[in-house]
Amino acid sequence: MADDDNKRPIIKKVIKVQAAGHHGGAWKVAYADFTTAMMAFFMLLWLLNVAPPETLAGLADYFTPSSSDTIGSPNPVNNRINDPGQNPSPIVTISVPSPPPSGQTHEGKETGGEGERKQVDFTEIEDQSFENMQEQLRMTIQDSPTLQEMAENLIMEITEDGMKIQLIDKDRRAMFRKGSDELYNYATEMLREIGRSVQTLPNRITIEGHTDGGSFTGKNGDTNWELSADRANSARRVLGKSGVTDDRVFEVIGKAGTDPLYPDQPNKTENRRITILVLREAPVVPSSLMGGN
Repeated sequence: MADDDNKRPIIKKVIKVQAAGHHGGAWKVAYADFTTAMMAFFMLLWLLNVAPPETLAGLADYFTPSSSDTIGSPNPVNNRINDPGQNPSPIVTISVPSPPPSGQTHEGKETGGEGERKQVDFTEIEDQSFENMQEQLRMTIQDSPTLQEMAENLIMEITEDGMKIQLIDKDRRAMFRKGSDELYNYATEMLREIGRSVQTLPNRITIEGHTDGGSFTGKNGDTNWELSADRANSARRVLGKSGVTDDRVFEVIGKAGTDPLYPDQPNKTENRRITILVLREAPVVPSSLMGGN
């Protein structure tokens, strides 16, 4: 028995320490998301830095709840449009009813809540109206042999104050007879076409008469002041016969030679001109937004 005990096998217990295993790629996804978020954040900071103040103001106004008084109508418009003669606010908030369920209409139905509020940029609407009027006038001039010859006498541009239409003198083609407010026939025809285009918009207009910087003494001691005012009124009468009503005329001004087209050349022919400014005012809201038929 003693021999059997001595031959008993010896058993060793070995504890193996296993190193940490592979964790997978989940951390890569999290890191990629973090990097994308940081890139988007820095791009946002850059865009805010380069954006013009008008854009930032529009964004701020968009996310600011409005509690302005509204006009009593099915689709109220916030009373933020300034009085004529003041600088209008370019952004107006409009409350538009939410669309009805499929197969139903708003007629005879009451809509709940105030509807969906949308921001309408009246400046963009106005600019589009001005551009449409410009294009219409250009097409009319191209279709008329008489007006085609006067294309170089017409300058149109959209400014901060509105759409400016200028009918200027050229060395070989003046708008008025010398020293008078009598329009040549071709100038009258051009003003008629301008009037037909202007009367399609609701905006008021300003009419200015300009002379060059040279001295002038007419009948009864008239000067450039009287001459420029008389010419502006002469243009106003032609526009009136083309459909521009008196309530559309904001002011008629004679500016003599105080506002030359070429300030460094006050006696230049092109300084003699008629300027028609379609004022930048809040236009009529489209019927699609006002619930019109």
